[in-house]
Amino acid sequence: MLAILAPGQGAQTPGQLKPWLEIGGVESRLRWWSAAVGIDLVDVGRDGSAETIRDTAVAQPLIVATGLVAAEQLSLPRTGNLLVAGHSVGEITASVLAGALDAESALVFVALRGRAMAEAAGRVPTGMTAVVGGDPDEVTEHLRRLDLTAANRNGAGQIVAAGSLEALARLAEEPPPRARLRPLSVAGAFHTHFMQPASDQLAGVAPGLRPRTPVVAQLSNADGNVIDNGPELVQHLADQVAAPVRWDLCLARMRDLGVTAIVELPPAGTLAGIAKRELTGVQILAVKTPDDLPAARELIAHHTDAPSGDDPDGGGDPAAGSSTAAGLVGATR
Repeated sequence: MLAILAPGQGAQTPGQLKPWLEIGGVESRLRWWSAAVGIDLVDVGRDGSAETIRDTAVAQPLIVATGLVAAEQLSLPRTGNLLVAGHSVGEITASVLAGALDAESALVFVALRGRAMAEAAGRVPTGMTAVVGGDPDEVTEHLRRLDLTAANRNGAGQIVAAGSLEALARLAEEPPPRARLRPLSVAGAFHTHFMQPASDQLAGVAPGLRPRTPVVAQLSNADGNVIDNGPELVQHLADQVAAPVRWDLCLARMRDLGVTAIVELPPAGTLAGIAKRELTGVQILAVKTPDDLPAARELIAHHTDAPSGDDPDGGGDPAAGSSTAAGLVGATR
């Protein structure tokens, strides 16, 4: 079984789109998507500085667009033993791969998400700090006592604390036992109650998306379970902005389902690194540039029971793959 993973905010790097622009048709595709998000994706993805692409309103559409560009080159099958999962904003990338949203709808949605989260972050000074090591339950309880939220539980001994700058300062003075702290360069306390205004904005537009029934199984950041209903998936995308990311549960579900290989879409590396520490014996490939595409195609062919299709939006007739998602849902409930 193959899992395709889509990274979240923080994975972006300057120039991440530059090598992909050398592929015929990619620049015109990105020009079209730029109209959907209101950002020149070609410019920021090729020439944007680290400071420019750190902006939440820029980073999120850029990350999703980069992942979709690579996925279109892979022509992922929609039959066979395949599932998708995304970390935070990567869930929107995954929703396209699952067949629930078309690329343009996903990009309009993520552009609003980025703007809304940036606005919410500007209301109160907040931030995030990675807590590496320590007992996960002890760390979580320690954060609760300091009025902080375990906003990301990423597995591999990493929990991301989020909350007010004052509370984070107390954490720096009182770290959990046997844990190291690493402040993160982010605009605010994502995946906490501070993001509720952004979640409400997304919930207001979600009914207009008209999602399709997913044809590939997608794991939820909320609990690691498979989401098999289009409207439920879109509502989840809105709710998850203000709720913790349980990537540890997604990894556990992959283990339970017998995932044998993982391909991380660009900007890749973070999720592949976590998976290498958590999922022993699984073949893992991070697609960072087009040079990695041949190896990714080979891995996909070897670990799924259907050939990849020629559909540039993900491969094959969506209806043909519906049994895949249904079968996985039945296995996880």
